[in-house]
Amino acid sequence: MPEHTSAPGPAHSRSTLRHASLLILVLTLAGAGYQVWRHTDAPAPAPAAAAPPAVPVEVAPAARADVPVHLTGIGTVEPYNTVTVRSRVDGELQQVLFQEGQDIRKGALLAVIDPRVFQAALEQAKAKLAQDEASLVNARLNLGRDTRLGKDEFASQQMIDNESSAVDQLNAQIAQDKAMIDSAATQLSYTSITAPIDGRAGLRLVDQGNIVHASDPNGLVVINQIHPISVISTLPQRDVPAIRAALDHGKVEAQALSRDDGSVLDIGTVELIDNQIDPQSGTLRVKSNFPNASDRLWPGQFVDVEVRVSTLAGAVTVPSDAIQRGPDGDYVFVVGPDDMVAQVPVKVGQIADEIAVIESGLAPGARVVTHGQYRLAPGTRVSVGTGAEG
Repeated sequence: MPEHTSAPGPAHSRSTLRHASLLILVLTLAGAGYQVWRHTDAPAPAPAAAAPPAVPVEVAPAARADVPVHLTGIGTVEPYNTVTVRSRVDGELQQVLFQEGQDIRKGALLAVIDPRVFQAALEQAKAKLAQDEASLVNARLNLGRDTRLGKDEFASQQMIDNESSAVDQLNAQIAQDKAMIDSAATQLSYTSITAPIDGRAGLRLVDQGNIVHASDPNGLVVINQIHPISVISTLPQRDVPAIRAALDHGKVEAQALSRDDGSVLDIGTVELIDNQIDPQSGTLRVKSNFPNASDRLWPGQFVDVEVRVSTLAGAVTVPSDAIQRGPDGDYVFVVGPDDMVAQVPVKVGQIADEIAVIESGLAPGARVVTHGQYRLAPGTRVSVGTGAEG
């Protein structure tokens, strides 16, 4: 029998169309979702890198100046003169006429020793002189009388010679008596003890009422002259030619500085340098004198002594804070016209009073960084603080 194929009906066509429309809708939604996901999760483009901020610093210009050259050494303050006052005679210390720590003038009476024994010795010497002078007068009368009698041969020549010799002996005795008087007067003067120099008295070493002796080792008191006062300092032997040359040209200024804060205690002059270098330490001793009007220097005090030996004319200088030290030596940070810093190596000379002398490597007028270097490197851009320059 022949096969019969039936044609699709209207219901089947509508179902097929509905499935196709649904598939198109799903694909459309999926495509839209993908586009949303791609634009949402995609990384944003990186912004351009911002320039680092400028480093704030303080600067100062390198300038030419006349710089004094100082040699510095450690010194010990010593009295200009020091005297231990001792008794020259034995006896009781009857009076002590000074106060401990008192300023004393030369010739002032300090103490009195019992003078009675020495006064008696002086009176005895004077009496002996009077006795011998009377004997001399009588001997001269006898000599004159016998000399006249000898002309008429009423007196022998031997008698005249004996009487002439007696006169000479009495003259010699009188000279001896006068010397004994001077000696006794000197011994008596030693009972009044006076100050041999201007100075300041120390502690009293013997109290009133004690028996003192000329052989006592300690004495009565020590007087130190502190106006002026001296400082003995040392300099290394390499500085000997410089200080000798300075002394050859006249007076050399010296400053005594505090070892605590570096303040100037007094200003004086170098008096002399020692005549030899200490072979043990390789140093030379230098003595400087200071007026010490304000008593800021005291015997036994340690100070720094700056000796001015010359002046560097027109030297390039910068503040000492600008000097940096690295493994390759000293350097400074120089600020260029574009406010970029460069590291410039320099050769540093003397540093004193917060001023450094630049021997080479830096031209006058260059701006050097004095504060804020710890954040700098070559090529760093800086910002100069208000009022910092100059």
